[in-house]
Amino acid sequence: MNIVLCGSMKVKDKIFEVKDILEAKGYNVLLPEECIKGLPKKIASRAHLDRVIDSNNQIILIVNSEKNGIKNYIGANTFAEIAFAYYYNKKVYLYDDIYEPYKDELEGWGVIPLKKDFIKLK
Repeated sequence: MNIVLCGSMKVKDKIFEVKDILEAKGYNVLLPEECIKGLPKKIASRAHLDRVIDSNNQIILIVNSEKNGIKNYIGANTFAEIAFAYYYNKKVYLYDDIYEPYKDELEGWGVIPLKKDFIKLK
């Protein structure tokens, strides 16, 4: 099963950590490679959105770790990826908990907070 990881590049170390954990559990993990490589935002965003909406990738996992003292952080680009995933009927999970500023949308779209518990991942 393919899992696409999304999240702020400020927490890319955590993204790599989550990738390693999931691969050890037997998942095929896809990263926002173009973002990690530092390609221009226009190119990187489009490439990763293509990965998010690809029909072979049914699970989207948002690595929403603390960023600059903000718990469960989700930035604008990651929120856009969640919206695309929702529109394309993907299962969307949060690594941590609900990000309060987007609570209504996240709950309304059925996004599932794992609270770091991968057992809930299906």
